[in-house]
Amino acid sequence: MKQICVVGVGYVGLITAAGFADLGNRVMALDIMEEKIEGLKNGIMPIYEPGLEELVERNVKAGRLNFTTSYADALQNTEFVFIAVGTPSGVDGEADLQYVGAAARSIAENMQDYLIVINKSTVPVGTGDWVAGIIESHQPKPIPFSVVSCPEFLREGSAILDFQNPHRTVLGSLDREAANKVAQLHLSLRAPIVITDLRTAEMIKYASNAFLATKISFINEIANICEALGADVKEVAVGMGYDKRIGQAFLNAGLGYGGSCFPKDVLALAHMAREKGRHPQLLDAVMDINGDRRPMAVNRVKEMLDGSLKGKTIGMLGLAFKPNTDDMRDAPAIDIANALIAAGANVRAYDPVSMEVAAAILPSVEMCDDPYCVAENADALMINTEWNEFVHLDFPCIRDSMKTPVIFDGRNLYEPEDMKSLGFKYRGLGRGYNGSTTEEK
Repeated sequence: MKQICVVGVGYVGLITAAGFADLGNRVMALDIMEEKIEGLKNGIMPIYEPGLEELVERNVKAGRLNFTTSYADALQNTEFVFIAVGTPSGVDGEADLQYVGAAARSIAENMQDYLIVINKSTVPVGTGDWVAGIIESHQPKPIPFSVVSCPEFLREGSAILDFQNPHRTVLGSLDREAANKVAQLHLSLRAPIVITDLRTAEMIKYASNAFLATKISFINEIANICEALGADVKEVAVGMGYDKRIGQAFLNAGLGYGGSCFPKDVLALAHMAREKGRHPQLLDAVMDINGDRRPMAVNRVKEMLDGSLKGKTIGMLGLAFKPNTDDMRDAPAIDIANALIAAGANVRAYDPVSMEVAAAILPSVEMCDDPYCVAENADALMINTEWNEFVHLDFPCIRDSMKTPVIFDGRNLYEPEDMKSLGFKYRGLGRGYNGSTTEEK
């Protein structure tokens, strides 16, 4: 049984702490925000993630997982300390490392014995060296330590499954022995372990997220072309995905990527490239295509309502950037709702999980109790998030309650012919509008 400290009880930190505790380790989860720690001590989760509350409760009850605001307490008899704090985008797109730096200083000031400091946060290439310098310069007395990079690859909505069944574990360090010790922590997960140097490990995370973001922007570009040529992007994606060199994942045309990772990581990688005199033209194109999806959605709804949104009531189904999370960070629904309101529309919305978070961000949006409330007397419905509960709605009921039966499907949840047969004026994305659907030229 290892003694582990995890600094930060946000998304990555809390999943990491609970996950390692569930593997039989003693874990102290630390955060300087007292309200978060007090909440966790009382069983209140700071984030929504399926299965997380049960995982935390089980390991707290077993005595393997505890919470504190004290670095001195958290680092007692600890061998491994994970830094899992936020790295938001700065003014110019660079990653803001103030929380990483603060954590490194506090670790230096409170460590008593040899520590392996593990960067779990997504950090720019070179941060491992920077963290080592901070610790060394802020120690009251010299104590040996090592720094290891271990980037996270968790998907919101399936993060516990991803922790327990990783595709790989990436470790980077200038100290091979320290990297091997961190590898031992992960052996029971039975996944391939890649051990490399610090900077390469940091780059693997950015390159991975940038590639996935590129796949999303690529299929959205193809969707635009499909619309112009009368092809169906869903069938195109299926046909492409059977090629093992391409694969099925991340080929769903939609409103673009959002959340806490892809937007800031692609931006940060482009910033790093420019700082070194490189021209990240592919990354720029990925971001441009993604940014175009939100105004495109607003324009499509406007077209479906004969060119005007003024005084119209638009219902939005889904607010979180993806299903199975309450995360509203860079969610397409935010920009879409604000643009609709700016054009004179009244907006109401429903999301199964993120209503409370969204209400604080979108105070001018009327929050409804269910999809049927959203549809009542609405001029149009927009599908923004592909929640399962939206798949099998009572569409005849929705159609009859709407002022005009118009649906813009920003996630291609439905089949055009099915919606046409139900009496809707329907539009998805890249669905082959060649006269066989309700699309009007």
